[in-house]
Amino acid sequence: MIELNDVAKRFGSQVVLAGVTLTVQEGETLALLGPSGTGKSVLLKTIIGLIRPDHGTVIVDGLNVALLKRDQLSKLRATIGYVFQNGALFDSMDVFENIRLGLTDHDQFDDMEFATARVVECLQQVNLNPDTAKKMPAELSGGMRKRVGIARAIAGRPKYLLYDEPTSGLDPVNADIIDALVMRLSTELSVTSIMVTHDVRGAFKTADRIALLTSGRIAAIGPMEEFRASKVPEVQEFLERDFELADH
Repeated sequence: MIELNDVAKRFGSQVVLAGVTLTVQEGETLALLGPSGTGKSVLLKTIIGLIRPDHGTVIVDGLNVALLKRDQLSKLRATIGYVFQNGALFDSMDVFENIRLGLTDHDQFDDMEFATARVVECLQQVNLNPDTAKKMPAELSGGMRKRVGIARAIAGRPKYLLYDEPTSGLDPVNADIIDALVMRLSTELSVTSIMVTHDVRGAFKTADRIALLTSGRIAAIGPMEEFRASKVPEVQEFLERDFELADH
């Protein structure tokens, strides 16, 4: 379980998180919506300890992330797969080496037979041909790069998956492919997921609950129908801006 209690963060005079309280239950997929620049990615980075909150607590598996020592934090991070925006692949490495980096166990990483088999398995889980392992990132389409990024995130068999804008920059067809993949992996891997996105349509398809982060706070949270019916002004304003909801 992931728990954020009154989490606040500012950079200089800019307040990014102004007291976020949020709980993500085991096995749940939570979509975190919000306008650009509202702190969604910052929130994800507090969960894995890349950013320390100025106030409040981030609890993962009962551990206060900000208080963990380096080796404890490293052990916790091994249970969390992080899907970076735009894939964040290393252009100097082929797909095999990029996915192999996701192996958090050093013995498994060094065992080339195991690593090769695991990379092939992860590629198949994201619907990519095993031969993709030989390609360089520059040879991949945007949708394929996203899927390789997901393959790397699941390589270490994580308990948690954090997605940072997994469908940004994709056309509707490829966005639908990624959304379907997120849903399938949630079921097949029994992971707890947080998906940061600005894509309302995708969030409604993939998530058990939807949360809106705006002005540094959670304005509303709940299942899709409850979220859509919310009378909170920020929610209505956000939904009205998404014309794709008109026929849904």
